[in-house]
This record gives sequence, structure tokens and C-alpha cells, in this order.
Amino acid sequence: MQTLDSRIEHPLRRSLMDEVHARPSLGLSAPAVLFHFAWLGDYTSETLAALCRQHEAPGPSPARRHGLIQQNDGWIKWECHTEFVTCCFLRPDNAPADTWPGPPPDVTQFIGTLPGSCLVALILRVAADAPGTFEPARLTEIFPSGELVGSSIAAGDGMVWTDFRLDPAGFGRMLVRNIRMTPGRLGRAVQRLLEVETYRMMALLGLPLAREISDELGRLENALTSIAARTADASRHEEDHELLDQLTHIAADAAALSARSRYRFSATAAYAQLVERRLSELREDRIDGLSRVSAFLERRFHPATSTCASCVRRMDVLAGSIDQAADMLRTRVDVNLEAQNSNLLRAMESRSRTQLRIQEAVEGLSVFAISYYLIALLKILVEGLLPEDFANREHVIAAIAVPVVLAAVWLGVRRLRRVLKSDH
Repeated sequence: MQTLDSRIEHPLRRSLMDEVHARPSLGLSAPAVLFHFAWLGDYTSETLAALCRQHEAPGPSPARRHGLIQQNDGWIKWECHTEFVTCCFLRPDNAPADTWPGPPPDVTQFIGTLPGSCLVALILRVAADAPGTFEPARLTEIFPSGELVGSSIAAGDGMVWTDFRLDPAGFGRMLVRNIRMTPGRLGRAVQRLLEVETYRMMALLGLPLAREISDELGRLENALTSIAARTADASRHEEDHELLDQLTHIAADAAALSARSRYRFSATAAYAQLVERRLSELREDRIDGLSRVSAFLERRFHPATSTCASCVRRMDVLAGSIDQAADMLRTRVDVNLEAQNSNLLRAMESRSRTQLRIQEAVEGLSVFAISYYLIALLKILVEGLLPEDFANREHVIAAIAVPVVLAAVWLGVRRLRRVLKSDH
């Protein structure tokens, strides 16, 4: 058979082919108990690295995000997700049906190394089908909180019960009854249940943040409403720049809120979708007298994720409203500036007209002044040139020269003004 030359392969082809086999489900046989933990972190988690070193197994790395440690009496399965790490211990279940087994010594030792960001600590028992074990009275003893929910899963081939409560030791509890599921189907069903619990808790991380920023969003919304009302008041143009400054601060605060919460709320939406998908894959049916697991989560879990989605919508609406208010305010400022510029231009035009009239008056006076001095010079010139017996004739010559000089000076001034205008 011809071997495919590695030189023609895409560098990521083999890793992408292996991705479909990542995090496989494992076959389970009843009775068994699983101790499942999830905490915030990634492949650099020292807790997980120490566990792998303890069992002389390959540890997590950028290229290795999941692993399986086989043991004589069970296995340890770990996975590194985007923002959390899970670790699950499988052990035989030898405890009585109406009691919950405690963690074995190695699990107890592992619990002592968990970081302070542990979100999930769950005990899941997988019990074989046995008469009388799953009667309502026995289930009440197993889950004494009184808020038991349960579902028939896998088209009636299995059943699951839980109360979504923590026991005195701090563990959640879940009980699975295997009726006709093969080890592979049972393993997949258990993995879905573990993922429902893990993704549910990860999704709920957005709820405290939503409650925290809800008050801040309300404050920003009220401030924006006040600015919009003041913008609508046409008699308070002098506050426009102050309003723009306030609007800028609101926009900055809104952007900071969005930057601080956008990732968390997006993650909440993604985890919520995964929870719904895993629940649908369980193919639940109702158990008489009990709420289905999905129905219970629909009443308790969905409102929490809807609160986060509501905050996202409020932030989007607030950002859009800020943009609209800013556009309105900028338009008002521009209109006011245009009105001020128009008034200024009219004032400048009026001043220009006044200056033109003054200039024309000055030009008229200047014609007379120049003519007066020219006639005076002409008179002096005539007195100097004529004999004394003709001395009285300079007055006649000056009188004759007056209109000629005036006309000449006036024509000269007009010509000079035309030349200056043509230069501009």
C-alpha cells in the first residue's frame, strides 16, 4: 500500500484528526463510585502536575490536555479545559446502598492539594439494578434533604437521582441506576451527568457578576436619562460642554463594565448551551412523583443564565443609547456653533460696512485736504514768479485752479483705489 508522503500533509492534519478522539468516554460497570472534582485553572495546574508525578504518568502540557491513569482497582481521568480542570477517580463501590462512601486515602490526599478555586466536588454512585434498593423510602434515606429530583434516562435503560445539595462533608451527591445499559452506554451517560454538573457551576460564575454590575448599570442608565432630559431643554445651551464631559465619563464607565464582564457572560452563555445539550442527550423521561433533572434546572438554572443575558442586553442598549445621546448633543452643539458663527459673520459684515463708509468719508476729506495743499503751493509758486504789480492775480489763478485740482485729485484717488482692489 502506498504510504502518504508527510511532506504533502498540512502541519495540523494529524492533530486535527486526533481531536475527534479527545476526551473519550470510558466503559463502566456497576457497582462503582466516582469522585469528580473541577477547579479553575489550565494545563499549568500544579495540583494536576503533582498528581501525575505521584503516579509516574505524563503530565499536562500545551499539547497534552487530557490523560488517563490506570490503576488496579480503577482509574484516574483528568482533563484541562479552557479555564478549568477536571479530575475524576473511579473506584469499586463496596458501601451499603443506603450510605455514601467516603473518599479513599489517595483521594483524600488529593483533596488536600486542591486550590481555593474548586467549584465541583461530586460523588456519583453507579448501582446495579436490585429489587427494593430504589424504593421511595430508601431514596429518602439516601437523599435526606427532601428536594429529590430524578429522571429515567437512555430510553428507560437507566435512572438518575440527585438533590443538587452539598452533604455535611461538602460533596454533591448523584445516584445512577443501571438497568440495561452496556458499559459503553453507561460510561457515556455518566460522563454527560458529570459535565452537566461541571458546566452548570461554570455557567453560574456569571451570576454574582451580573448582580454586582446590575446596580452600576442602573446608575449609568439614570445618569444618561438625566443628560437626555437636560439635552432636550433648549434654554440651557451654556451647559452643552459640561453635558458632553458627563456623557464621556458615562461612556467610559460603560465600556469598562463591558470589558470587565463580556468574557464572563459569553462563557456563561456557552456553558448554558452545553448543559442543555448534555441534558437532551440523556433522553430523559419522567419518574412518577419527582421532577425531572432538566425541569428542575429549567426553574433554577435558566433564570440565572437569563439574568446574565439580560445584563448583556442592558449593556448593549446602554451603549447604543449613549451613542444616540452623544450624536444628539454633538448636533446641538454644532447648531449652536453655527448660530454663533452666523451672528459673528453678521457683526463682522456690519463693521465692514461701517468701516467702508468711514473710509469713503475719509477719502472725500482727503481729496479736499490734498487739493487745499496743492492750491496753496500753486499760490505760493505764482506769487514767486509774477511781479508785484501782478500780485493780485494769484487769487484769480488759484480760483481758476481749484476745480481743476479737485478733479485731478479725485480722479487720482479713484484710480489708486481701483488699482488696490485689482491687486486683491
